[in-house]
Amino acid sequence: MYFKQFYLGCLAHASYLIGSAGDAVVVDPQRDVKQYLDEAAAQGLKIKYVIETHLHADFVSGHRELAKRAGAEIVFGWKAGAQFPHCAVKDGDELQVGGLCLRVMETPGHTPESICVLVIENGVSAKVLTGDTLFIGDVGRPDLVGSKGHTPEQMAAMMYDSLHEKLMTLDDSVEVYPAHGAGSLCGKNMSKETSSTIGQQRRFNYALQPMTKEAFVKMMTADLPEAPAYFPKDAEINRSGAATLADTATLTALSPAKVRALADAGAVVLDVRDAEAFGAGHVPGSLNIGLGGQFASWAGMLVPIGSPIVIVADDSAQIEEAALRLARVGHEAVRGFLNGGVLAWHEAGFETNTVTQMTVAELKDWMDEKRQFQLIDVRRPAEYAAGHAPGTINAPLSHLDSHRGSFDPSRPTVVICAGGYRSSAGTSILERKGFNQIYNVIGGTGAWVSAGFATE
Repeated sequence: MYFKQFYLGCLAHASYLIGSAGDAVVVDPQRDVKQYLDEAAAQGLKIKYVIETHLHADFVSGHRELAKRAGAEIVFGWKAGAQFPHCAVKDGDELQVGGLCLRVMETPGHTPESICVLVIENGVSAKVLTGDTLFIGDVGRPDLVGSKGHTPEQMAAMMYDSLHEKLMTLDDSVEVYPAHGAGSLCGKNMSKETSSTIGQQRRFNYALQPMTKEAFVKMMTADLPEAPAYFPKDAEINRSGAATLADTATLTALSPAKVRALADAGAVVLDVRDAEAFGAGHVPGSLNIGLGGQFASWAGMLVPIGSPIVIVADDSAQIEEAALRLARVGHEAVRGFLNGGVLAWHEAGFETNTVTQMTVAELKDWMDEKRQFQLIDVRRPAEYAAGHAPGTINAPLSHLDSHRGSFDPSRPTVVICAGGYRSSAGTSILERKGFNQIYNVIGGTGAWVSAGFATE
């Protein structure tokens, strides 16, 4: 057996190429599919099937493009209702890939159509690709878009049955390979590990410990983080099949005057540079989501799908990377990029804005001096509850725009997160709403704790 995991850190997404005797299958592909074609060719394999474990909501899959280019058949669980030619499989169905048998296990719970794929070699169950049903250290959320028509409680009950009647009946030695890892919003408590075994999960996964179905349902439906607004849109794109990546955004060089005109007409000016570069000077009203973090997920959450976008970056490599990562979550209305970047904007005589970068020591001095300012923590509620700098007010980044009425735009405003990434995005959101004395805390709460300062 040839087996390779492709891990995409930006989306905490894992996909797989499995081959045997000249045949291959790709499971849960990301949108840019060339890497699978190249790897299969390098290994002398022909991709026969493209399998989706469910309708992914957090990213746009490349299943249609990959199947077309490889001459492969797309495989979905029969409940998915995919709107293009595909092989609809049910529990117990088997696919032959060279000398391997791939057996379908219907495992509803994260979504109604979820399946897992058991890889059998020489009659022995060797690996199971669990999609978003079983993660390393966690299980899939029961409340996302695939559960339309079912309550989270009903989906959690299905998940309990799928885990205990299907996956936990496998031998302890069977290797587990999920579709996501730590950082994905498809679960609550995922490990940074990207593979495990059934035995290890049976012992250490909190959701697999002995408990009644009622207790499991209560646990799995409590304190769920809000599902991002773009998830339903991506799931529907995957149901109908995304366009070929090459047919999406055209990276057009735009003059400063054209960028300003597009911004005035409602386009989102998306600055993908890091917090320091953004703070030093940026196009007024631009949104800062740096490429150095979970760019695609935050772009999906903070920019409505379908919005016209203009990219501001340091160089062509950043521009191309940003456009690709935007397409991975369904953003296809990229109008182009600011030719020459912020320097060209400045040289054209247009105003630039700045955001002061504040150290945690400076923040502590402000507190000791009892200065009058508002301190906003844009982390998620659970992060905030675990410990925060004294006096901070929690306004999660995904809802900061709607919470801005709780703050006074005329007062000095300091924004903090875990490490300075989300807080920079937060400063850009507040600036767009009229806040003009804004500070971004370098290093965030992590730096605050490392400095030995007190938390609440």
